[in-house]
Amino acid sequence: MNYPGFPISRPRRLRTSPALRRLVAETQLNVAQLVLPLFARSGKKLRRPVDAMPGVFQLSPDEIVREATAAHALGVPAVLLFGIPDKKDDRASGAYAKNGIVQQTVRLLKKELPSLLVITDVCLCEYMAHGHCGIVAGRKILNDPSLALLARTAASHAEAGADIIAPSDMMDGRVRAIRAELDNEGFLDTPIMSYAAKFASAFYGPFREVAESTPKFGDRRSYQMDAANANEAMREVALDIQEGADIVMVKPALAYLDLIHRVKKEFGLPTAAYSVSGEYSMIKAAAQNGWIDERAVTLESLLAMRRAGADILITYAAADVAKWLKG
Repeated sequence: MNYPGFPISRPRRLRTSPALRRLVAETQLNVAQLVLPLFARSGKKLRRPVDAMPGVFQLSPDEIVREATAAHALGVPAVLLFGIPDKKDDRASGAYAKNGIVQQTVRLLKKELPSLLVITDVCLCEYMAHGHCGIVAGRKILNDPSLALLARTAASHAEAGADIIAPSDMMDGRVRAIRAELDNEGFLDTPIMSYAAKFASAFYGPFREVAESTPKFGDRRSYQMDAANANEAMREVALDIQEGADIVMVKPALAYLDLIHRVKKEFGLPTAAYSVSGEYSMIKAAAQNGWIDERAVTLESLLAMRRAGADILITYAAADVAKWLKG
């Protein structure tokens, strides 16, 4: 039936088949954009499951290599490495120890998988007895004294062979301090991927279990960002770029798509989105209850991050996503 004056343009014409929809898709998901977070702790053949994050484990270095090898074979180009030390103290000495858990694991990964990009998270919370991301005096987290420890940690990761350094602590000035230390130690070509806009988010809950990094007192709101503040986030990103960041990150991702878009549009640097533990675990829990399609929801959420402007997608589902994209 013809309707007088009906628009000539019919957008549905380009939705009539999967092949046609793929042909005109404005945004693409690609395995080359994925980064898989992994958690290392000492031991051999250790795969300690995390109740709050189904499919995620604390892994010994040999098992890290096994996990990374499988993901890399699917096309995942990079891992983001976290460490859980055997002992903690008030100076985070395990973070920058020459034979610390991250340093051991980086050396092994670069030996066994030289083509894999190894990104190391630089923070002190997992190594501090009190669980905060800096040196503590009383109940106050000290900014400037913490910078030397962060810079020392970053240099130790680079010395072990890390390809990219990723500071996540949110201390003021830490990118400048790390860049200076890396350059002084001869690592001029080692890039920094800064957690530039990292919010004090309720979405981090499951991560605290796997990283064993829950603060012993208070919270992290005096140094991680307030979720209400978008313009402040833009200032944080600008400062990190001025201090030498090569890649910037927004964390969490899905609830902060507006900031991913603004950061990419304003600064144009390679921009990472971290799909955090709470996002991952909510999808897993709902899927296990039969309420949602895990594959469809995961892919749609990552596509939203890409559409917002993210170039790099850090996700615990990276290996599964790589399989789905190949299928």
